Amino acid sequence: MTVTVDINVLLDVFQQRQPHYAASAQVLSLVAAGKLTAVCPAHGLTTLYYLVRKHAAKTDAEAALDRVLRHFQIGNLDAADWQRVRLLAMDDFEDAAVATVAATSGSVFIITRNVADFAQSPVPGITPAEFLSQHAPAL
Repeated sequence: MTVTVDINVLLDVFQQRQPHYAASAQVLSLVAAGKLTAVCPAHGLTTLYYLVRKHAAKTDAEAALDRVLRHFQIGNLDAADWQRVRLLAMDDFEDAAVATVAATSGSVFIITRNVADFAQSPVPGITPAEFLSQHAPAL
């Protein structure tokens, strides 16, 4: 199964944000174990690095980036995809970009803590906890 992982889930883990850390870390563990194929939107890499670096050391930001690059596929968009992003009926441009990455990568879900933000997405959003309870036992 392929999923797209929203940046908030990655930040939950790399910044150990409570109370979200445990479920998000379990999702990333499934990815690292090869039980789940995960896509990280390319545009999220700069955000991930910036926010981890802002609150921790440069080595922490580099380690977070290395972990994502080691275990995730990176979802890139071309010019036509960015035009599709603009056409999605979503309020947030960045969320629309995540949704387009999910659609172009064949993802079944977008794992996010902001499910409501993806109500108009062509790929449904699901929280880490919901994903684990509904799908992890089969992985």
